Amino acid sequence: MSELSLFFAQNAACDATEEFIVSLRFKDKEGKPAVWKLRSMNEDENQECRKAATRKVKGKNGTYTTDIDPNEYMAKLMTSSVVHPDLKNSELQRSYGVMGAESLLRKMLLPGEFAALGERVQALNGFATDMNELVDEVKN
Repeated sequence: MSELSLFFAQNAACDATEEFIVSLRFKDKEGKPAVWKLRSMNEDENQECRKAATRKVKGKNGTYTTDIDPNEYMAKLMTSSVVHPDLKNSELQRSYGVMGAESLLRKMLLPGEFAALGERVQALNGFATDMNELVDEVKN
């Protein structure tokens, strides 16, 4: 096997998946904390999240610049990484009175739970920096 073949798609490790207990408030039939399933994503998926969180802002002299909403970007990363529960499920969204996976996640979780999930998603996707550093890097 040549050195280059180490990088061939068939030799790359598959997407990482893991189980994570986001909250002790959600319990299964046996009373144990419900396990969420998370997955890693590729850079194409990350770019979709970044693009969806980017807005054009009108500046001085009528020029436009792009601005990334870090909260929206993080919510999109999180919802893209959560496999279970299915955050796109309309019945689950209706039970919380919201529409959309990001809105559901914000409504379902307490602030500390939301932050813990965000940290786990970042680590799973290979981000070694905190969110503020990541946003600064994306802007440049």
